[in-house]
Amino acid sequence: MYYIIVNPASKSGRGAKIWAEIQPILEQQKIAYKVFFSREAGHVIRLTADLSASLLNADADFILKLIVLGGDGTLNEVLQGISDFERVQIGYIPTGSSNDMARDLGLPKAPGKVLKNILCCKEPVLMDLGRLTYEQPPEQLSRSCVSDPITTRFFSVSSGIGFDAAVCEEALASKFKNVLNKIGLGKLTYLGIALKQLIKAKKVTCTITLDDDKQIHLPKFLFVACMIHQYEGGGFKFCPGADSCDGLIDICAVGNIPKWLILLALPTAFAGKHYRFNGIDHYTARKVAVETSMPLWVHTDGEVTMKCCSVTLSCEQQKIQFLL
Repeated sequence: MYYIIVNPASKSGRGAKIWAEIQPILEQQKIAYKVFFSREAGHVIRLTADLSASLLNADADFILKLIVLGGDGTLNEVLQGISDFERVQIGYIPTGSSNDMARDLGLPKAPGKVLKNILCCKEPVLMDLGRLTYEQPPEQLSRSCVSDPITTRFFSVSSGIGFDAAVCEEALASKFKNVLNKIGLGKLTYLGIALKQLIKAKKVTCTITLDDDKQIHLPKFLFVACMIHQYEGGGFKFCPGADSCDGLIDICAVGNIPKWLILLALPTAFAGKHYRFNGIDHYTARKVAVETSMPLWVHTDGEVTMKCCSVTLSCEQQKIQFLL
């Protein structure tokens, strides 16, 4: 039995269209399944939590097999609802705007082929799970978040604080994004918002502590991206070479660099060439603590819930079971 969670609104309705494409395949192959449709932000978390809770009354060897149709954000909500990762296996059919997880995994473009691989998978692939902890009370909830404040969130692709999270937060609330998504130009939303956020960014200082030992001080901090996979933000290869099963967080730290130079550096990040610029540095660690001089937006897999000035990120090695 497969339990399928569909975000029909992902990429302005593309999720519903892809579900209509793969449902006949399930019927033709007589695959046993139950499908659930998300209705609002946070609903996927509740759906997953209910399914995960059913494991308490199931046989000890029962494995919950989930198939997720949505973007990286939908997959992120699924992670928040899982209570026992050892008894849950996840298949992922990307239908979002960014699809950075799918990009890094090299998933087929055709949803039917992705589904076929999921159904044929006998041995799940183990991947790292990131954990973000807010060390200080949040300043405010995001415009896109309707749930209560929380202190911990999981992530599978990346988490960041500062500029990249501010772009995500504004994009999530942007009505213009939906219009551009419908004509295949959704990435222009991020470009316009990125320029706006870069211009209005205030001077912030930041201290990064790696594995409770090494400290890096950034007097002109812009953002820190903590990555499990190579890509975030719809194709920015911020951490080329990041290994999703090595138990390490790859870190792209941007600071001590003029704003005008950022405009030149960002396009090179699509090819992972941005480390040639002074002020953009790469680190790895199992645990990362970030403290900023003022509260900034924080994201997990592009989902933004609150502002904070002190967060800790850690990596749980090979915790997620993916059906690929």
